[in-house]
Amino acid sequence: MAGLVPETMQKVSHAVLGPREGDKLKDLAHNTKDMTNNDRLTTDYGVKQSTADDWLKAASPDKAGPLLLEDPFARERIMRFDHERIPERVVHARGAGAFGKFKLYESIEDLSCAPILTDTSRETPIFVRFSTVLGSRGSADTVRDVRGFAVKFYTQEGNWDLVGNDIPVFFIQDAIKFPDVIHAGKPEPHNEVPQAQSAHNNFWDFQFNHTEATHMFMWAMSDRAIPRSWRMMQGFGVNTYTLINAKGERHFVKFTWTPELGVHSLVWDEALKLAGQDPDFHRKDLWEAISNGVFPKWKFGIQVVPEADEHKFDFDILDATKVWPEDLVPTRYIGELELNRNPDEFFTQVEQIAFCTSHIVPGIGFSDDPLLQGRNFSYFDTQISRLGVNFQELPINRPVCPVMNFNRDGALRHTITRGTVNYWPNRFEACPPATVAEGAYVEYAQKVAGIKARLRNDKFKEHFSQAQLFWNSMSPVEKHHIVNAFAFELDHCEDPVVYSRMVQRLADIDLDLAQTVAQMVGGDVPQQGRANHGRRAPALSQTEFPGAAPTIASRRVAILIADGYDQVAYDAAYAALSTALAVPLVIGPSRSKITAANGSSSTQPHHHLEGFRSTMVDALFIPGGAQSVQTLAKNGRAMHWIREAFGHLKTIGATGEAVGLVNTAIALPGVGVSTSGEVCESYGVVTIAELRPESLGEVLEIAKGAKGFMEKFFYGISQHRCWERELAGLNAMVAY
Repeated sequence: MAGLVPETMQKVSHAVLGPREGDKLKDLAHNTKDMTNNDRLTTDYGVKQSTADDWLKAASPDKAGPLLLEDPFARERIMRFDHERIPERVVHARGAGAFGKFKLYESIEDLSCAPILTDTSRETPIFVRFSTVLGSRGSADTVRDVRGFAVKFYTQEGNWDLVGNDIPVFFIQDAIKFPDVIHAGKPEPHNEVPQAQSAHNNFWDFQFNHTEATHMFMWAMSDRAIPRSWRMMQGFGVNTYTLINAKGERHFVKFTWTPELGVHSLVWDEALKLAGQDPDFHRKDLWEAISNGVFPKWKFGIQVVPEADEHKFDFDILDATKVWPEDLVPTRYIGELELNRNPDEFFTQVEQIAFCTSHIVPGIGFSDDPLLQGRNFSYFDTQISRLGVNFQELPINRPVCPVMNFNRDGALRHTITRGTVNYWPNRFEACPPATVAEGAYVEYAQKVAGIKARLRNDKFKEHFSQAQLFWNSMSPVEKHHIVNAFAFELDHCEDPVVYSRMVQRLADIDLDLAQTVAQMVGGDVPQQGRANHGRRAPALSQTEFPGAAPTIASRRVAILIADGYDQVAYDAAYAALSTALAVPLVIGPSRSKITAANGSSSTQPHHHLEGFRSTMVDALFIPGGAQSVQTLAKNGRAMHWIREAFGHLKTIGATGEAVGLVNTAIALPGVGVSTSGEVCESYGVVTIAELRPESLGEVLEIAKGAKGFMEKFFYGISQHRCWERELAGLNAMVAY
């Protein structure tokens, strides 16, 4: 390599992960800064500064005087600040992420020669960024929207970017339509309203006029579009890729991430309130879980179709508006992703990370998916626009393997390359292309024949059958949510042409759906619709989704108390929740110390009733204590907490005197509460009334009862929501 000896391209490049105890990856990043009290303020060019408070002036003790432009320290601070921002992402602007690792536990060497998919001894560092699509960086986390799920694998063969969403299909089949679908979804051009919402005329006008979007907007109106947490949503590669094995055989593949915690969502009223109460809800949730050591995990799955079977389905497998139904193409889970480290600095690691669908490694290839091929152009072009041509030299984007090429110059070039040549071929034979044996990427030798034309095959022209499949697969509760979502969205469309036509489009999916929505939004009620094929795919439903192991790890549980609370019940619940890795949050009328009924114990609340709301927790526990309960009963916000948590289908637990408080707050027939020492569970309300020990024997009996109480309470939390509570309400409405 006589002509090429780069200083920053050694056997291992700068690592992207910072130092952490127990981290198996050696820290090689020399530009990570850890500021301490021993550091002294300097300029960007290293000179120490005596102050950051006063601009150099022509001043006197009694007169401020004009600022002097000769002050290089002040000029650097101001001008550097003026240029801090880089262009915001056009889509997926609002997001956050974390570092982690990928581990393969089953080799697929029968399908691919990619070491990341065949070498089970490897542990590959990764970074994952989650995001919304439509909103700006300043929008809220909990809006109804698709969520981005982008993974960067720092493999030994180069970076692999798997850029996906939490929904497996997309609005369009061909990338040429991408500007239109995004323009239609973004705020309307005349007044820049609404922000981060699809509930407006232009979006739904596009949906009607673009029938291939029908399947996707059904997903977007489902609970999938308002996830409880990024940690509780699936990820999908969306597009069809290919796998190539050592024999040169090719298979089509779709990639899937399935969360260990299960797939769960917010309820709509809760999502709306959280957007104002805590717009950073999702990013804080991810940060909190990792900080508490409850590392989110996803199973990595593949759906595979042999090349010979490409045309054996009634849909085109390269159509991004279609799913591959599990009953036809089952998912094979082969690995696991874990997120275990929060970023050290948001801008340099989260905002500057750059994903490209075109970044793949040997053994993985592209298909003729027309959306994917367009994305391969768009993503690379976008990163050059946002970060410059040298975006892959930024620490967060650098590969961990050697980077050797003749790329030179450009804005913000970091690499210093010694040598006399910057071209190939050269007289030194420096940096020659690699061979297959040396790990070179070689395109699959696909036979291509066709005419030059703008066309799609007939299977791409069928737009309604999978939208019907999705609707048919929903549970009654999920269907109710979809109806309400359409009613909300179309209610925000003031143009009758828009909502009237959309109601007719819904009749192409299901006539009952269309008629129900039409009555709510004021559209003409359709009298006939497309015949429903009746097929179902239970795996599409969240309520019927294969359940994860019940756990309350990382679930937030509010404990409502006031002066005079029952210390025994409080201590037992707090300890049990903490042991189970849940996050107990003590909520009081104020954030001043609260004294227990025994007078000798006290606790410091995390929040007060006005500063924190029930929307921000997963469950609610109220211990007894006569004085505490009396105080809470007189507090309107406390009563609202209980009623709102009940309305949002959350598990509520109460002991002792608090049982009466819950009963008064809810006051609904059919919701039972305990009136004895027996544990009662009724529609997610778990109660035990008698918890006042007067003897050792009673303490032992109460301990047994408390154990049963905690088991039922914890199980209710682990199920996420009490859907039976909502279903009972729906049935009552129908009966009425």
